[in-house]
Amino acid sequence: MIRTMGGKISHKLKDALLKFKAVRTWQLALILIPLIFVAATLLRLDHLKMSELRAAVLDADAAEDDAAIETSLRSLQEFVFSHIVINAIENNGVQSIVFGTGPFYLEHQYLRAANAAIEASEAELANDANPNGNIYAAAQSVCRPLAIANGWAWNSPGYLDCWTTELAKYPTTDSLDTQLTANIPSTELYRHNYASPIWAPSAAGWVILLCVVLFLVIVIRLIIWGILHLALFFSREAF
Repeated sequence: MIRTMGGKISHKLKDALLKFKAVRTWQLALILIPLIFVAATLLRLDHLKMSELRAAVLDADAAEDDAAIETSLRSLQEFVFSHIVINAIENNGVQSIVFGTGPFYLEHQYLRAANAAIEASEAELANDANPNGNIYAAAQSVCRPLAIANGWAWNSPGYLDCWTTELAKYPTTDSLDTQLTANIPSTELYRHNYASPIWAPSAAGWVILLCVVLFLVIVIRLIIWGILHLALFFSREAF
């Protein structure tokens, strides 16, 4: 009786194994391999498109066209938010992979804003009334020639030290930081970094999703195949 039951169990396991083999998992694997290459190609094309849109932003910045900057930034943002963009960036010599554009700066727009703020401050200081005369104009007359001769920028330590030294000669001056840098915009206002989603309903996104589904099906079938073989082996040992 036990042998009969064992024979029935063994026969059922064999039938299940044969039905499972008929599914032909290797065919799914053959489909998966080219799909992986298609997904990689689509991801590459999305990266190139992002690079093109980001270059358009930087070109508009170099051309000092604020309207073009806004338009190109919007186009870049919309593309990155709706696609899977994988990007390699370098920070302090360390390479890392991120989803999105990575940080980039509108250098020319910042310099224009900073120079405009400095000119506005200088114009305001030119009208300053002080018992010692226009002390800022006096400091500028000393420090600007030195800045030109030494190639100092407005925020160079040498230029700031010169202003501090000259203004310190007058007892009624406030600190240089309060007077000179209060209106300079933060560089963070001109720093952009758009992050893309890990998955998006784009061409690359759907192909990646199909690859994941096929991979899971293959793994599950291999697990079932292994379980059936183990069950068949132990059923033979038991009877």
